[in-house]
Amino acid sequence: MLPELLSTHMLSSLFTIVGTIALFQFTAVFQRKLNAIWLQPMLVSILVIIVILLWQDISFERYFSSSWMLNALLEPAVVALGFPLYQHLETIKKQWKSIIFVLLIGALIAIISSFVITMLLIGDYTIAVALSLKSVTTPIAIAIAGQLDGNTAITAFAIILAGFFGALVGPPWLRYIKVKSPKAQGLAIGAASHAIGTATVSNISYEHAAYSSLALIASAVITAFISPFIISFLATLF
Repeated sequence: MLPELLSTHMLSSLFTIVGTIALFQFTAVFQRKLNAIWLQPMLVSILVIIVILLWQDISFERYFSSSWMLNALLEPAVVALGFPLYQHLETIKKQWKSIIFVLLIGALIAIISSFVITMLLIGDYTIAVALSLKSVTTPIAIAIAGQLDGNTAITAFAIILAGFFGALVGPPWLRYIKVKSPKAQGLAIGAASHAIGTATVSNISYEHAAYSSLALIASAVITAFISPFIISFLATLF
């Protein structure tokens, strides 16, 4: 039934876009009502869409071509994350040295620990490169992984996994270890879980959103500069 409904491109696009948005919003409403952080709308939507596509034997290419409009909105949506950052710009200017230092240390730890642990347990350079870039936003991570002969498919998967894990586990874990500052929580989630984590903590407060957006951007830039040197050096040790 569903494949026949998607027979025309216009009807296909309309049905796909409306259905995807409705699924996301439906899950978001349930998450708020149940106060269940594990009911992450983006994660649930992806899983449900995968099941539907497999059930109806619809290719991902067909779904993607029908939902092109949603994909086109991704860029302005990311830009919109910069609005909370602008609102707290004056405060951030006074703390920028400390923020950059903290994010630099975080990026070093993420790259080194992931690469070393992967090489010790798996011993595969391409996978080690892919996993060492898991906390960076997708376009930058995939570009760096490609330049360093890493497995870009694993990089993309690891980024999604890190994003969802940070979005689901990050806020309650930070509260559990008594990290109560919105600034610290935002920086931690943005640095470790990029856009997905930032979108999640944006629902908590504008301050969370501002510092998470800052961490997302700064961590990506820092990683782009240091990762080729760090990974190349670590590779010589194995």
